[in-house]
Amino acid sequence: MRRTVQFQAPERGAERESRQGEKRQPEPLRTEFGFELPRGYVDESGTVHRSGVMRLATARDELVPLRDDRVRENSAYLSVVLISRVVTRIGTVEDIHPGVIEDLFASDLAFLQDFYRRINAEGHTRAAVNCPSCHEEFTVDLAGGRLGES
Repeated sequence: MRRTVQFQAPERGAERESRQGEKRQPEPLRTEFGFELPRGYVDESGTVHRSGVMRLATARDELVPLRDDRVRENSAYLSVVLISRVVTRIGTVEDIHPGVIEDLFASDLAFLQDFYRRINAEGHTRAAVNCPSCHEEFTVDLAGGRLGES
């Protein structure tokens, strides 16, 4: 089942007024997040799919996999089942099931696990990083471009 819901996030003190004292509109709660896989899912015809969508997880998404026999036999399989429940699309593939996630490259699975953690625990897809040359801090959006692009 696919749902898209827009909620109004509660305002925080700093969000109520900008630096100039003007009222700001709070951003609505995002429930779906686009992403770009580092390598991409290769389907049975050899087509590579890189862009996709992940939705926020529900409590049910985290509980149902615990009843899955594959997870009971091998706890490492939990992330495969969980990721397959919250990824709604990879390229043109919309039937995302554990078999699709199993066929991802390890770097793509690791990316999706981190992406899941970021949007569900931290509420965004941004990461603070430091430039290795000049040591300046800046923020990157992990949902953005391909690996190595800025």
